[in-house]
Amino acid sequence: MSNSLEFARHGDKHNSEFFETYLGRLLEERDRIGLTDMIHEIEAMMITVEPGHAIAYIAELALMTPYHYLVTLESESHLTHILRIDFDSPDLLIREVKDTATRGIFRSLNEVYPVGHHKPYSRYMGEILRVTNLHEVVELQREREFRFFGADEVRKLELPGNIAVSKPSPYTHNIVAYMERGTDEHRVYALGLSRIDAAAQEAYETAKEMQVKLGVHTLLQPIDHLATRVYSQNREVAILEYLSWSSYYYWGSYDINNQNSSTNVTKSVHYNAESKSPAKVFTANNTPYFVNHLDGLPSPTETFVRNYGPRLHHIAVGVNDGETNGEENIDYVVKAIAEQGKDFLLDVIGSKEEGLKQIFSSASEHSSLIIEYVQRFGAFDGFFARDNVAELTRAAGADASLKELEAAARR
Repeated sequence: MSNSLEFARHGDKHNSEFFETYLGRLLEERDRIGLTDMIHEIEAMMITVEPGHAIAYIAELALMTPYHYLVTLESESHLTHILRIDFDSPDLLIREVKDTATRGIFRSLNEVYPVGHHKPYSRYMGEILRVTNLHEVVELQREREFRFFGADEVRKLELPGNIAVSKPSPYTHNIVAYMERGTDEHRVYALGLSRIDAAAQEAYETAKEMQVKLGVHTLLQPIDHLATRVYSQNREVAILEYLSWSSYYYWGSYDINNQNSSTNVTKSVHYNAESKSPAKVFTANNTPYFVNHLDGLPSPTETFVRNYGPRLHHIAVGVNDGETNGEENIDYVVKAIAEQGKDFLLDVIGSKEEGLKQIFSSASEHSSLIIEYVQRFGAFDGFFARDNVAELTRAAGADASLKELEAAARR
């Protein structure tokens, strides 16, 4: 039986007595009833984009990440494009509606927020987790009072029929889904008609040719972590909820005082390599927005959530340690990608001496998601450097594209 409480704690953030009490109780129960041993890696991440934007987003991802276009699943009102690295890393499911009149719960989650309203389809939906016994996992979670969409609702949402899908979280607005698959079985999504989309294939091939020409195709690793932003009051419950849905453990939290926020990390119990199952990070303000005018504190995280809603903020892609043409690989990759017209929010920050370097891209116009690049040096096994996180948080809050959308939302 797994022991989810055996891992070392990191960070300097002080959690509440409620958090510490229920962290132990929830993880001990999860281990005892067998959920930890039945729930495994992140099988796939689901993203929905604005209608007509999927092809351009596939091209963007093919250039900026190691993902390859695999196939398109066509259902009545949606196209779902599958991107894959290999079976040792999660897939990406890029979903778009065919008709802009199509409405649904995921669009509704955007429309109640001022910036989200301007891009009603652009959002990260959530993860599909691999399980060894779908029926038993779902029944155990229902006994713990977690809620799922019914089979008819999953069909109406046009999600794969071989997954069990949770209702959206009240804290992150993300869903969690489960899919049963043995390690010796192929990863298959039961949805619609499978075909190669000619436009997607052409966009993918063009982007990959450019990736090779730039010499970055051998430098990019799978996803390192997924970072969600939530309201300050929901930090602890969002973490505990995800730990209850998954087989992740609480790695720790750091206060980023000069940005009035905290960064909170969870990792897989089963896999040391984030490439197999990315870390899940939760970022939240330390104080709610309505006290900032009294204390004069920055509020980039709470401002983001108030305008977009709680949601995934960025996807971090690893970069190989080493140098290319006399530059550290991350600097080489960023320079090459920037020359193709992709903006970044700041210069590469960090250093070899600190153990890692990082940078944020500007938000994608197709999905509203940011790509982060992270290069770790040598034997560095930490998750981040405090100064790096502070600067990344500040830069994201100053993102010109966000400020333009905020201004449009106020008009």
